[in-house]
Amino acid sequence: MNENMTKNELIRSVKFLFFSVSAGVIQMGSFALLNELLHLDYWFSYLISLILSVIWNFTLNRKFTFKSAANVPVAMLKVALFYVIFTPLSTWWTAALTELSYGIMWNEYVVVVLTMVINFVTEYIYDRFFVFANSLDTAK
Repeated sequence: MNENMTKNELIRSVKFLFFSVSAGVIQMGSFALLNELLHLDYWFSYLISLILSVIWNFTLNRKFTFKSAANVPVAMLKVALFYVIFTPLSTWWTAALTELSYGIMWNEYVVVVLTMVINFVTEYIYDRFFVFANSLDTAK
């Protein structure tokens, strides 16, 4: 990799981080609202908050981080495929780590934050090298 490409990738990574943090704020805020104020089941609160953050994150990262002119429905379908795998797995491990019936009682917010870190790393790699790999920097 030449120096310019390395700099571009660093900038892309930082943008992804900032947009992911903003999506994390949306996820944590909506999770707290659903879990604490409405007292919905943990898994349902988690699922709704995850969906809201994914839509936010996809929209910003497609336009500003990856600058992709790729077909939006196709790109969103690819992201949805990521979440077809990630969501059931993360829903399962959040329940397993937070519910007494599994014998483990981790703090719900600790589990959400750890899950968000796992999501951040795996989704960046997936988006960069699969979803937007062939359409990086094609938007004007």
